[in-house]
Amino acid sequence: MPHGATETACVVMQNPSYANEEVADKSVQFMEKNVFQRGLPEFASVRRLIVVNQFARIQTKYFKGEPDEIGPRNNDVIKKVLRESSLIILGWGKTNHFEERKAFVLGLIAGMKDKDLFQTRMHPSRGQYENFIQPAQILNGRLAP
Repeated sequence: MPHGATETACVVMQNPSYANEEVADKSVQFMEKNVFQRGLPEFASVRRLIVVNQFARIQTKYFKGEPDEIGPRNNDVIKKVLRESSLIILGWGKTNHFEERKAFVLGLIAGMKDKDLFQTRMHPSRGQYENFIQPAQILNGRLAP
């Protein structure tokens, strides 16, 4: 973390494979490296990284993304963390098959001003460092191509 960093960044991912408040899985570790260790200028001001997930269910295989897997307080946590963050990274890659959840998250972000928005090229568990995180914008409720 750079000296004097003051900002909070939020990463919105799909679901935790085994991560929780105390343990980072491979995807979270990869995001931490991108934000804190690579020296990317867009993250020089980041002091704190918070990871939230569209779904709260911890699962590694055969994840279905059913409504009961969202978690009872997950929407409130997502809203709170997005409000607290000045940088937002959509960490689900270029494809997100969970259209309702994606629309929920994008709808929240679209209503927020003064947020720097980024998107990962691919899911963090399959990430490659080169051009992994790219600027993004929301137009008409969708991510601009």
